[in-house]
Amino acid sequence: MKDKILVTGGTGYIGSHTVVELQSSGYEVVVIDDLSNSNIEVLDGIEKITGIRPVFELLDCCDKAGMENVLSNHNPIKGIIHFAASKAVGESVGHPLKYYRNNIVSLLNLLELMPIYNIEGLVFSSSCTVYGQPDNLPVTENAPIKPAISPYGNTKQICEEIIRDTIYSGSSFKSILLRYFNPIGAHPSTEIGELPIGVPQNLTPYLTQTAAGIRPVLNIFGDNYDTPDGSCIRDYINVVDLAKAHVVAVNRIMKGDATNNLEIFNLGTGRGISVLELIRTFEKVTGVPVAYQIVGRRDGDIEKVWADPTLANNVLGWNAIETLEDTLVSAWRWQQKLYAKEEVVKTN
Repeated sequence: MKDKILVTGGTGYIGSHTVVELQSSGYEVVVIDDLSNSNIEVLDGIEKITGIRPVFELLDCCDKAGMENVLSNHNPIKGIIHFAASKAVGESVGHPLKYYRNNIVSLLNLLELMPIYNIEGLVFSSSCTVYGQPDNLPVTENAPIKPAISPYGNTKQICEEIIRDTIYSGSSFKSILLRYFNPIGAHPSTEIGELPIGVPQNLTPYLTQTAAGIRPVLNIFGDNYDTPDGSCIRDYINVVDLAKAHVVAVNRIMKGDATNNLEIFNLGTGRGISVLELIRTFEKVTGVPVAYQIVGRRDGDIEKVWADPTLANNVLGWNAIETLEDTLVSAWRWQQKLYAKEEVVKTN
């Protein structure tokens, strides 16, 4: 009998790629999503890649009674990967209460229900935003947690603290916190990728939409940071590499390999890339120019951050292997497919 894993936010960008990797690794997957920032058609893409359509439950994770029904109906669930959350730094500054409610209440519901259904482990989708603007680069897991610059970052800090306190109180389950840097790209099949609803909040889909002529110009938020070209620096990681790390984390919990009830790992490439460098690389590998303009800084943005992934490399045996060039090509191929699909719809 296959171990069953619940994936909250499983039709989202990182969630859908992780569902693919879980199914490809032999797990049975139950997906929960409220489709507030994703599309039900993502399930078609997952099925085309793996040959398996995951069980899907349309539900807001803040609905505790609904969550309990799902856990009861699909019992036994061995582990949970918790992605479901509002995730845009800029939006969180303007709508903080939305972020605190969605991101914290959903986690509380899971933590309260897990012991009731004997769920062994939780892999939590955290973020490098917990480090704020680090004193030293690259960032290790021992870097101090600084006051959050955005409500989004603060929710990740609070959620980590809640998980830590719950584990230390004597709860029976184990948890691995995965602190992502900046996921980009799409599955090489072009069956799934980043699919923002409305105006993209993340750089890469806005970049590809601008290159496709859907957006007139890409805004660069500041060119006067203390970086070589003045634009912010991030650690851009391929989304499939990131998804595979979640499977490794689940395996670690399921097999009893975790040495502590709570473990933390950075997931990144170890290489910092500026926004302007990312644009230039995209133009080079695709041959498509990108119209951009420099505008004022955006509230909540960190100047520069990139990972030291040594711990994940050595302990998990996980490495980011995809190149930036190939990752950007995958993002562009995904955008081209979306654009072609939209054009067909318009002409019919």
